[in-house]
Amino acid sequence: MPKLASFTTISLDGFFCDSDGDFRWAHNPIQDKAWDSFVAGNAQGGGILLFGRVTYDIMKSYWPTPMAAQSNPVVAEHMNSMQKIVFSRTLDQTSFSKTAWSNTQLIKGNLVEEVCRLKQDCQQGIAILGSGSIVSQLAQAGLIDEFQIVIAPIVLGKGRGLFSGLNQHMNLKLTESRSFTNGNMFLRYEPMR
Repeated sequence: MPKLASFTTISLDGFFCDSDGDFRWAHNPIQDKAWDSFVAGNAQGGGILLFGRVTYDIMKSYWPTPMAAQSNPVVAEHMNSMQKIVFSRTLDQTSFSKTAWSNTQLIKGNLVEEVCRLKQDCQQGIAILGSGSIVSQLAQAGLIDEFQIVIAPIVLGKGRGLFSGLNQHMNLKLTESRSFTNGNMFLRYEPMR
């Protein structure tokens, strides 16, 4: 069965998006070749990307653009070519199909059931990018095998926590940590089951 990983950037005060629901602040403007190499290597992992509607809209507004291709050519190429699945109860299938990002499928069914089915049927890894409400729901269901968290050197003051809505304790085991000169800290955790 493939591994389901969550990759999320949080602020130093623990928020994955600001009070307006935006996470564009997560792109650290400080140049760091080791960080750029890490991001490019992570993007080449292949597999399937899962998004909620809000994260999908933000990602779709950047990665298929010429700016992304110029700024982050390796990451942009992989983001655009990978299979993507968007979970949404509000998007309409017909209008979505006309404006969808390449290789994207809309799923309106039960999130937990659909991800269980996807994990059983899929041969490759699956990654959730951002999408805090999806992370919280799937963590609650015990379906996330790995949490990759980047702590960015920024304080937002207010926003939404990554695990908002989780109604149980979840003990995690640190399996990797790495710091970068741009101030980002990468942490990899696995649930202790």
